[in-house]
Formats: sequence, C-alpha cells, structure tokens
Amino acid sequence: MPYTHEWKPEELHRAITAAGVALWAWNVDSDSFTMDELGFELWGLPPGNKVTFEQLSARIHPADRDRVRAAFTATRAILGPYETDFRIMIGDEVRWVAARGQGEDVGIVGRTMFGIFLDVTGRKQAEEGHELLAGEMSHRVKNLLAIASGLTAISSRSAASIEDMARELTGRLSALGRAHDLVRPLPKGQGDAALLGDLISVLLAPYDDLGAFKGRIRVAVERMGVGETSATGLALVIHELATNSMKYGALSAATGTLDVSSLAEGEDVILTWLERGGPPVQAPENAHGFGSKLVQRSVTGQLGGAIDYRWAEDGLIVTLRVSRSRLAS
Repeated sequence: MPYTHEWKPEELHRAITAAGVALWAWNVDSDSFTMDELGFELWGLPPGNKVTFEQLSARIHPADRDRVRAAFTATRAILGPYETDFRIMIGDEVRWVAARGQGEDVGIVGRTMFGIFLDVTGRKQAEEGHELLAGEMSHRVKNLLAIASGLTAISSRSAASIEDMARELTGRLSALGRAHDLVRPLPKGQGDAALLGDLISVLLAPYDDLGAFKGRIRVAVERMGVGETSATGLALVIHELATNSMKYGALSAATGTLDVSSLAEGEDVILTWLERGGPPVQAPENAHGFGSKLVQRSVTGQLGGAIDYRWAEDGLIVTLRVSRSRLAS
C-alpha cells in the first residue's frame, strides 16, 4: 500500500510558508478579502482581519487594474482551476503576483471562495530578460544581414574577378564577425559593447603573425567602451586599413611595424594609425575605390567622425577623429 501521511495543520502551514504561498479567501457578497500574514506582506499592507478589493486595487498597476477586476468577477463562470498574473506597486517597487483558485463556485463555502497568491516577480523578470535578449539578437542579425548584403552588392561591382570578390568579401565579413564576438555588457560608463583596445587588438591579431617577429603590431589606447553600432563601423575601417597595409604598406614587409594609439582632445577621441618599416609609400592614384568609399562611409556615417591620411615617406599616418559619445553608442 502506498504510504500516506496525515498532515497536521502546523505542518501544512510550515510547508505553505516555505513555498512562499499566500492564502486568500474572497466573500463574493461583501467583496472583501481575508489573507494570511504572508498575503498582507506580499501586498505591502499592515496585517489585519480583512481588506476590500478596492484597497487591493489601489496597489494593482493601473495598466492591469481593470483586467484583474474582470478576471476575478469571471472566475465564478469559469469551470475548474484558473490563474491570472498581474503587477502590483509597493512604492516604487513593481511585483508580479499570480492569483490561483477554482472557478464556477467550486469549493465555495458560506459564499466564500478560496485561493492563493504567489510572488512570481523573479520568473517574470527572467521572461522579460529572455524576450529582450531575443529582440536584441533579432535586431543584430538583421543589421548584419543588411551590412552583408550591401558589401556583397558593392564588392560584385568593384572586384576584378570572382576570386578577388570572394577573398575580399570573406575578409570583411570575418572582421565584422570578430568585432561582434566582443559585443557584451560593460560596467556603467564604459559603453555597451566592447573595450576599444580589445576590439582593435582582436581585429589586428591575424596580421601580427604574418611577419618576422611577434609583437610588431602595438595597440595603446585608453580604456573606454565602444557601442555596438560604432563597433561595426570601426571594424570595417580597421580591416580596410590593415588589408591595404598588407598589400602596400608596413605590414607587407617582414619587419614592418604598426602602432595604434589614442589621444583625448576635448569631447573627441583621436586614433592614430602609424606605419613604419615598410616600402616607400605614396598616395594611391585611385583614391575613390570601393575600400576608400567604404572607409569614408563608415567614418562619416556610422562613426560620425572624420579621417585624414598623410602619406609620409617613411610610412602612412592615418588620423581618425570621433566624438566620445558617438563612439560609445
């Protein structure tokens, strides 16, 4: 025979309290509620014998008040168990409450219906967090697909061959992927995506192994956050500069070096790209190719900044000026 335990009232009370279950009784004629101590605590009310529905309604979130009243009124016509979730406000704090009971007058005694209240704030916050994350991921995926589509269309018009298009497009998409791998929450005041130094270092890491020695690429920038939008634009700019350096600049030489540094000037951040040790450089004849247009568009559009090139005899110097607030967005 299965073992059955005869629960004593005090044992049931301890079990209910441990589960965080608040008990209520609703007199359908007088519209008054009786709750246990946990119920009054949940609603932020001083313990008492009874409370009216109107007193409870004053603490229900205005957006849920009419719905809750209608739900309780409708319970008498509902067959079987029911549950309704709603928000209550205790000062500035918002709590989520689940009310459960039996409908269609099931179990009614002396014109009184019985049920429970549960504090489901934690569950609701988790659900809202999941919905927010899903929406954010959807937004990012759509942005990346739009960027990938644009890159594909423009690359197809500028590439000399299918092989060149595939190679260049793969490189640009990989740079975007590396940038978005870094997107994560940062401490308050440092931005919403990645640290500037981390972002640049990760984007340039593949080029550091393509020389005579490790460490020929040095990144020394201030500790600050880069927002998701700016991270995408900055990734494209860094990738284009690094690709051109591998083709024509310092990174094309085994002993060439690259230094990326930053300087604060008022509300602006100035990034300096300094190449040394490569072949003699000169301004390109075609300064309006796809790569140049992409960089210009990313700097002025996504970053809201300005970029300047100086073709010095001993190496290229690129200066990128961006507002601090724009970089963190």
